Amino acid sequence: MGLMLQAASAQNDSISLMHKDSVNTDMEYFQKERDKIIAKEKEALKQTLEGINYRLEKEMITVEQAKQQSENAAKKHALNIENRIAILENELELADRNKEHINSSSLFDEGKVVHINMSKDKKVPYDRRTTGDIVLAFGLNNAISDENPIDDSDFKIGGSRFFEIGWAWKTRVLNNSNAFRLKYGVSFQFNGLKPTDNRYFVERDELTVLEEFPLDLDKSKFRMDNLVFPVHFEFGPSKRTETEKYFRYSTHGMFKIGLGGYAGFNIGERQKLKYNEDGDKVKEKLNGDYNTNDFIYGLSGYLSLGGTALYVKYDLNPIFKDPNIELNNISVGLRFDID
Repeated sequence: MGLMLQAASAQNDSISLMHKDSVNTDMEYFQKERDKIIAKEKEALKQTLEGINYRLEKEMITVEQAKQQSENAAKKHALNIENRIAILENELELADRNKEHINSSSLFDEGKVVHINMSKDKKVPYDRRTTGDIVLAFGLNNAISDENPIDDSDFKIGGSRFFEIGWAWKTRVLNNSNAFRLKYGVSFQFNGLKPTDNRYFVERDELTVLEEFPLDLDKSKFRMDNLVFPVHFEFGPSKRTETEKYFRYSTHGMFKIGLGGYAGFNIGERQKLKYNEDGDKVKEKLNGDYNTNDFIYGLSGYLSLGGTALYVKYDLNPIFKDPNIELNNISVGLRFDID
C-alpha cells in the first residue's frame, strides 16, 4: 500500500505540472504572455511602418497610399492584440470554471489511482485600471512665426511632413466611471521641413538662415528628431464588459477627445540634398547642430470619431535659438491609438 501511495503521489505531481503548463491560471503567467503578445505585435507594426516610411521617402508610393497602408497595418495589429489577449482570458476563465469539478476527481489507469491536484486558485484581476497601447501618427508639418505665416510659408505645405510612433499608458481616474482618463507615455517625433525656392539651411555662426543653392535642387529636406513624453487628459464614452470574475472598460472605436502636451529633448537634426552636377546624381546628408533648441515642449490634442483621430501638435519652443527668428513647429495629421 505504501508503494502504491508513493506512485500515486509521484504521478499526481507530474500531472499537476503538465496541467499547469497547458492551462495556467497563474496571473504572473498571464501578464507575461500578454506582454509578449503586445511586444511582438508592436515590433511587427514598427517594422511595417518603417518599410512604409522608407518607400514614402524614396517616393515609391504617394502620401495617400502611405496613409492607407499605415492605417491598414495599425488596424491589423490592433485586432491581433485584441484577439490574442481574448484567447488568453478565455483560457483562464475555462480553467477557473472547471477546476472545482476536477479538484478531487480520480483517474483509473490499469488499476492505478492518480489524483489531480488543482488547488491553486489564482484569478484574473477583477479591475484593471491601467492599460497600454501603441501610438502612431503622421501628416503635414510646417513652421510658423509672425514673419512666416502659414499662408506665405518658407516651406512646402504638401512636402513637409511629420511622423510619430510611441507607447502610451492609459489610467482610469474615477472609481466607477471611465469617462475621464489620464494618458501618458513616450514617443519619437520626426518633423520634416522642405524649403521653397531652391533653398537650404546654412549655419552662419549663431544664425541659421535659408539660402539659395547654387544648383537646381531635386530635393531639400531638413529633419528634426525628438524624444518626448506626452501627457493627455482624455474624455469620452467607453464600452463596459462584465462577468462574474472581472470587468473591463474599452474605448476601442469610441469617440475620444484628448487635450494635453509634451516635453522632451531634441536628439538630432539632419539635412538631405539631392541634385545633378555635371550629369551625375548627387545625394548629400549634412549633419550639424544648426543652432536648434535642445529642450522641446508644446501643446497637443486629438479628436477621434472612431478608430482614427485628427491630431494637432504645436511646439511652444522655437526651432532655433536666439538671435534667430522664432519659428515654431506645427503639425496636423492622423493619429491611431491601438488599444
